[in-house]
Amino acid sequence: MSAPLPSDPATDPSFRDMLDTRPSLTMDARDGLLFEGVPLHVIAAAVGTPCWITGAETLRHRAKALRAAFEARNLPVNLHFAMKSQDHQATLTILRQCGYGVDIVSGGEMQRALHAGIQPSGIVFSGVGKSDAELRAAIEHDIAQVNVESVEELYRLDEIARACGRVARAALRVNPDVDADTHDKISTGRAGDKFGIEHRRAVALYGEAARLKNVRLVGLAVHLGSQMLTAGPFREGYMRLADMVREIRAAGHTVEAVDCGGGLGIRYRDEIAPSPDMLAGVIAETLGDLDVRLSIEPGRWLSAPTGLLLTRVIETKAGNPDFVVLDAAMNDLARPSLYESWHGIMPVAPNGLTSPTKLWDIVGPVCESSDIFARDRALPADTKRGDLIALLDTGAYGAVMSSTYNSRPFAAQVLIDNGKWDIIRQRQSVADLIAAETVPEWLTAARNDHG
Repeated sequence: MSAPLPSDPATDPSFRDMLDTRPSLTMDARDGLLFEGVPLHVIAAAVGTPCWITGAETLRHRAKALRAAFEARNLPVNLHFAMKSQDHQATLTILRQCGYGVDIVSGGEMQRALHAGIQPSGIVFSGVGKSDAELRAAIEHDIAQVNVESVEELYRLDEIARACGRVARAALRVNPDVDADTHDKISTGRAGDKFGIEHRRAVALYGEAARLKNVRLVGLAVHLGSQMLTAGPFREGYMRLADMVREIRAAGHTVEAVDCGGGLGIRYRDEIAPSPDMLAGVIAETLGDLDVRLSIEPGRWLSAPTGLLLTRVIETKAGNPDFVVLDAAMNDLARPSLYESWHGIMPVAPNGLTSPTKLWDIVGPVCESSDIFARDRALPADTKRGDLIALLDTGAYGAVMSSTYNSRPFAAQVLIDNGKWDIIRQRQSVADLIAAETVPEWLTAARNDHG
């Protein structure tokens, strides 16, 4: 489960602990907090705050480590990045260069992936509500696989493919009724969750699909949830999938592929995060002898540690509790308000590690009581207006979930790569927001008085 917003000062990691478990971060006696060797205060001075920062080398390192875990077991696997976690063109380009495809959940993500140079053969389309237009685009681009989420979607895909004069490759996404032992809002493989086809129904449906002329089923897919920290749920879900493969084959049908989904968790607070070796081992143990083409869809594990949200203190507010008010808010980083999620929060100033601390409630300026990043969290006791603060591990489900609520424009984004950095998304302005809106002519022509 995700940790609740209230912190426990007795068990929360210290600033030093957070540095020791995040190799991309260092504290310099003169420049303060550095990310991949670049002083964060330099970026803040040039770009302003709030600002999303992504570390390219951190992403490359994790992408290579995940691949190496499977190579060490001589277990071939196709790697598709779950781009719902981070969809920027720079991220997609880096992962394409590392040999990754993508797992998409919308037509918009398909367009982004193709624009980043990812080949259709490297695209898998998941998601419970694919529109006719999205399915048609997937068929016309001849993507690798559509993960079908319902009986109705299977027959709709067949109709659309027939109208296109094509045959669509697809897998049945199975709901195995396995509790991923994670936050309720990011668990996707239990009975009652909206995702996938009930596993007992999927075996019979596989046989029915063999009669379709414009869909070719290549196998099964599953995704159990996100931020999974133990082997048990993975093993249970994959064993159920393996049993289904054997049952389908015994009925005389071909199963070529198994899509294992994603879900591997990371350390945000004090979790014992699993290594890629654990996932590779469970997949080898449960599915390795089936003679199927294997694929996985990692998202958070790759992208979360590659990013941070740099923000500045607007004001401190004395009271009970005492507040630190940041210029970042829930419209920028929604996870704490959505999932009660815990993110490391560190001062950027060089004396941040040694200054006496006190407990603060750390909040944003949005006009909602839920605009809270942390309660009872340690920051320097002398934290003041203008101080820079870094929110850690925000590379997944951070910028992609941002909104412009309260007419707060999208924050700038910066990429660091081998000691250099550049803006990869300019800060939006309020003028940009207004420029996207129109007022009907009949309204502007109306009388302006009350007569």
